Amino acid sequence: MLALRLTRAARLAVQLRRLLVAVASAGTGFLLLCALGHALTHPDAPGTSALRLAWCAAPLAATVYLAVAVARTDPGTRPRPGLSAIGLGPGRLMAVSATTTALSAALGSVAALLVFLQLRGDLTGAPAEGAVTETLALGQRLPAPAVVTLLTLVPAAASAAVALNLRPRAPRPAASAGSRRYGRFGAYGWGAARETFGTYGRYGARLAPASSASASASGLASASAQLADGRAAGAAPVGGGGTLLTQVSDTPPPATADGTPATPDAVPDPTAAPRHHTTTLPWGIAVLTAGLAVETYAGATATPATTPSAAVLAGWALTALGLALAGPGLTHLCGRLLQAVRPGALRLLAGRVLMEESHRIGRPLGVVCSVASAAYAAATLYDADGPDFGPLSTLGALVVAGCAVATLLTAAVEAKHDRTDTTDALLRLGAPPATLRAAAAVRAGALLALFGPLTLLVAQLASLPLAR
Repeated sequence: MLALRLTRAARLAVQLRRLLVAVASAGTGFLLLCALGHALTHPDAPGTSALRLAWCAAPLAATVYLAVAVARTDPGTRPRPGLSAIGLGPGRLMAVSATTTALSAALGSVAALLVFLQLRGDLTGAPAEGAVTETLALGQRLPAPAVVTLLTLVPAAASAAVALNLRPRAPRPAASAGSRRYGRFGAYGWGAARETFGTYGRYGARLAPASSASASASGLASASAQLADGRAAGAAPVGGGGTLLTQVSDTPPPATADGTPATPDAVPDPTAAPRHHTTTLPWGIAVLTAGLAVETYAGATATPATTPSAAVLAGWALTALGLALAGPGLTHLCGRLLQAVRPGALRLLAGRVLMEESHRIGRPLGVVCSVASAAYAAATLYDADGPDFGPLSTLGALVVAGCAVATLLTAAVEAKHDRTDTTDALLRLGAPPATLRAAAAVRAGALLALFGPLTLLVAQLASLPLAR
């Protein structure tokens, strides 16, 4: 009942995101039912029916991924101080979020069943005509256990994924002083001490005397470092000749005996994404290379004149996983490159925001790149001399692409909301709104310049084995 009340009382934007989950669940459920109908219509071809069911794994994974992203941005299930006193702790809120996700996905599954029965003619008595009639099992009785199993697959997988991602986590113990630390974005992860905006400002000031523009950059930098990193960052005074006299303070807040920050009424927020280390970048490159190798091997059996095999599906899955793993590291690297070679206030602000949000938007960016490369490879496979790109294939492609784009937009909206305090502080300090909009445009352009050629390269490499 609590999940139903929170669902009904949510804002319009939250309801629209839940509606997207229901629509994606409906599309995936319809594809699963069509795979069942094909198996009933063609009992002599179990391999083809199994392959159709295996290809439904892509829209199923995309739907679950979107459901997790929507659940993370739901403000109604975010832990707040005082809720534990009335029995709404992090564990209970996680259960409420999983139940809400299951309700949205179940609504989509029911809609898929109604559409499937309508096309079969079970509701009106007039079956549909067209290319999908061979997957509707016309004139045959549908096995109820199989229908229930397929329709509950999406709600069960989505709610389980939400519960796994939003489960309460114990705070990580502080790293010991003698622990070994390495460099960034590449092979080894984050260093022991994080750099702030003031670090970059001091580095640029040592190269040449600071001008009025660099002083403005230091002001924007110190404000963003104070609010984004949660540290007390003071503005560095500028002496005669434009040289910096003192350094920005990086003193962390006081901590308790167990190493956690001494924040009053602090409540652990399981929806807040932990800072992902960029150690996934080499793993992503390795998995991406393995996926391309599998697709090359499958090119001997999957030609434009035949149906794609399971090896092609496995290769595309590895390619998508590799790009998703490499996305945060590439986004972090893009932010670092923006701040190279004595950056001004604009590039400094845009690059720092990319570095801070690499763990949130990097993975959805990698998924969108993998979907775009798979679409290019599919267009190469389904050319004029190959099989027709039927309505079910179109529906599956729309579900996967729509979920990927919707997840990226949801992550971008979540990042924008998390930067509200920083944006307000910059505006109070006198930063013009045009500068903030220009910084957003610089971030978008930098990401497009990095991920665009990467997507084209992966798409070209993935389509070469299938073009033979």
